[in-house]
Amino acid sequence: MLGELSSDEIEALLRTEWVARLGCHADGFTYVVPITYAYDGQAIYGHSAEGLKLRMLRANPQVCVEVETVENLANWRSVIAWGRFEELGEEAARKALQRLIVRFESKMTSETAIPSHGRAMQHQAGSAAKGPVVYRVVLDRKTGRFERR
Repeated sequence: MLGELSSDEIEALLRTEWVARLGCHADGFTYVVPITYAYDGQAIYGHSAEGLKLRMLRANPQVCVEVETVENLANWRSVIAWGRFEELGEEAARKALQRLIVRFESKMTSETAIPSHGRAMQHQAGSAAKGPVVYRVVLDRKTGRFERR
């Protein structure tokens, strides 16, 4: 059976999953990249080293985000949301970094499980030193679908 997720089911999926796919488009080029994230009910928070993703997000802040859980090919749930990228300033970035660290603490099972900009994130959360770019995507539209057999 195919169907639409309710608002509560959409919110639950966004809160429980760890990885989203962020789609951005700039200068005639579309880029989709997996990100780890935290969700607060209004926005998805992430961090990144400088690179193509941030250049594109800065050029065109309108983005699409996809989150899913797949048990098998006949049992899955998926949310697609649209929103606007915002790079966070010092205090907001520090709070968002702390949110991300708390969210992923249990998943960081070894030093090698943490990307290099993630190690910088851990060390920079309490300081004013330059670290990863912290951002949020404020979601303004969400839709969800499922298949269940």
